[in-house]
Amino acid sequence: MFLSRLTFRHGVHPPEHKALTAGVRIHRLPFPSEVVLPVRQHAGKPARPIVKPGDRVERGDLVAEPDGWISSPIHASVSGRVASVGLWPHPDGTHDTAIRIEAEPYSAQLPRPRIVPDWEALSPKELVGAVRDAGVVGLGGAAFPTHVKLSPPPDMPVTLLLINGCECEPYLTTDHRSMVEYPERIHLGVRIMLRCLGVSKAIIGVERNKPDAIAALIATRPGDLDVRVQPLDVKYPQGAEKMLIQAVKGVEVPSGKLPGHVGVLVQNAASVATIAEVFETGLPLVERIVTVTGRGVRRPSNLLVPVGTKLGDLLEACGGMTPDAREIVFGGPMMGASQANLETPLTKGTTGVVVLSEAECRTQPAEACIKCGRCLDACPVFLNPQLLGKLAKAGRYDEMTAGHLADCMVCGCCSYVCPSNIPLSQQFQAAKIAIRQRKAVA
Repeated sequence: MFLSRLTFRHGVHPPEHKALTAGVRIHRLPFPSEVVLPVRQHAGKPARPIVKPGDRVERGDLVAEPDGWISSPIHASVSGRVASVGLWPHPDGTHDTAIRIEAEPYSAQLPRPRIVPDWEALSPKELVGAVRDAGVVGLGGAAFPTHVKLSPPPDMPVTLLLINGCECEPYLTTDHRSMVEYPERIHLGVRIMLRCLGVSKAIIGVERNKPDAIAALIATRPGDLDVRVQPLDVKYPQGAEKMLIQAVKGVEVPSGKLPGHVGVLVQNAASVATIAEVFETGLPLVERIVTVTGRGVRRPSNLLVPVGTKLGDLLEACGGMTPDAREIVFGGPMMGASQANLETPLTKGTTGVVVLSEAECRTQPAEACIKCGRCLDACPVFLNPQLLGKLAKAGRYDEMTAGHLADCMVCGCCSYVCPSNIPLSQQFQAAKIAIRQRKAVA
């Protein structure tokens, strides 16, 4: 029955808080005086720096090359000089290698003339190579290199391209505004991806709380493409790959498997628009749209931001923080990461910056589990968060692995509904890190 409503089973309905920026048009952030480009800002192996302090670079120049197939190059997002290559605060709370570029004062920041590839004249393999050279990764948060997705293995043939326009995280409106303001670009990106994959059919899934985005995509839909714009019920985490596939196709991706195992490739709407932009301008991925929102920022905005812009510069451009601002989150409040340093740079995967006021982030102590079962009813992948939480607290990671911890998306549904305020999602994230570390030294 749930399939007739075009959604999935379980999940939660957190307050949306999107009204702060849903109607705010995208505008360009003034170029900062410097940017900081972490070499680790995508899934897979970090990129290798190929510049040194003192080198002059122009906007769009390669500054770090991919280190393997599942890796992605990084390009200068401003013209200027490399000030340093060394450790810098990373959005995940650690310090990691980053390339700091001081922007040239009074520069117009115009990129040098580039050859714009004629995508219609390129073979699918050449198209994928161009996407890789441009450093395109998923802009929905995971930052998985797009060229890898566009190269499915022979045993996982893709029959459907599914575009994720759900943006189910509270507060964020990055994808929403992209679909409203650049629908033609999204359709061009779909056309290019279909050519790469040799597929003829695409579906764009958009939650019903974005009627203007649905209308814009339908109005600009090309008549020669088999592309359907599919409105979906509003629920979190509808934008997760497996949940979106279940809602649209009525097919469950088996445990431990990928969307490719059911013939589907899922790509975020903003990422699709970026692919089109690469073949419109010749520029690699050097900027992205970021939502800056929350009751703790004076001027909530949707901004086109150079990758590597520091958090402090971004907030200053939005009027600064209010006196009662208490917490800054990269991404949304359900899956985002709190930040402790205004020098931390935005990466390719930074979908938004949410500044929460004191009233929005009241802390409550964790209490004993009352075995109410709400976390089981909320988990969209049908895990047992109550049991996994106990195992995590005891450090019994082998049993957590047997309990399908790998299927956990760390979506935060279990933590959201827990009446005892147990930080289940955070415990699972820590357990995943511990398991990876054990495997690395084994």
